Amino acid sequence: MAPAHVVSRFRCSPMMTHGCLSRLSGALGVCVFVAIIRPAEAGPRAVVELFTSQGCSSCPAADKILGDLSRDPSIVALSMPIDYWDYLGWKDTLADNRFTARQKAYSQMRGDRDVYTPQVIVNGSAHVIGSDRAAIDNAVRDTKKNDDVMSVPVSMAVSGRQLNVSVASASANHPSDHGEVWICAISKAVPIAIGRGENGGREVTYHNVVRSWLKVGDWTGKAGTWAVPMENIAQDGVDAAVVYVQDGNRDRPGPMLGAAYTSLH
Repeated sequence: MAPAHVVSRFRCSPMMTHGCLSRLSGALGVCVFVAIIRPAEAGPRAVVELFTSQGCSSCPAADKILGDLSRDPSIVALSMPIDYWDYLGWKDTLADNRFTARQKAYSQMRGDRDVYTPQVIVNGSAHVIGSDRAAIDNAVRDTKKNDDVMSVPVSMAVSGRQLNVSVASASANHPSDHGEVWICAISKAVPIAIGRGENGGREVTYHNVVRSWLKVGDWTGKAGTWAVPMENIAQDGVDAAVVYVQDGNRDRPGPMLGAAYTSLH
């Protein structure tokens, strides 16, 4: 990034607080019913969210690391491009101000103002510099010390023109009994030729890019299943989906309780 915005050679931090950020849309037509779910096999150990920007010169190294993580079946890796660097000469073609709002909400929950790119949030709690692979691995290990983190089995399967999402009940050893269930439409790999700005002239591939983001229901500690119409997910370039259960709510996101990833075609 330009010298005025560089916190270190690894990360960039916005100059100003964004006080009016758009809220996430939660309307989604779904069918919901309570079901008995058999115990699932061990699921992923971490959800890794990368807040990145095409306008940040420190980000391509982090984007590459997220690509590596996306090939690890024990990791649910997500790219969430933000929009607050758009004024630096290049408007991010994948950015969504809902991701900016989510990044800020995480900061508010931690009680700090540490919002920067590239920033990784691991399991909804720890934040590290996105280009530091060792720090990401350590955060995955450390966040798993919380017994509730990634303790709820989640599964997802395509059936005709719907996506069936199942969330198991809370176990006696894991007392969390509430959370929100969200589904993300994913583009596995999006190559972008960046025309201007700090990465001008480069082509960067963004991995597991979130293209839409919809709430499907609330989890109350009991097993539940949701049938999500594919038309609420499918769009050009979408070839995978991620579902996660997270403590808290969209404005006050807490620890990740469980997640699943599936290819759509």
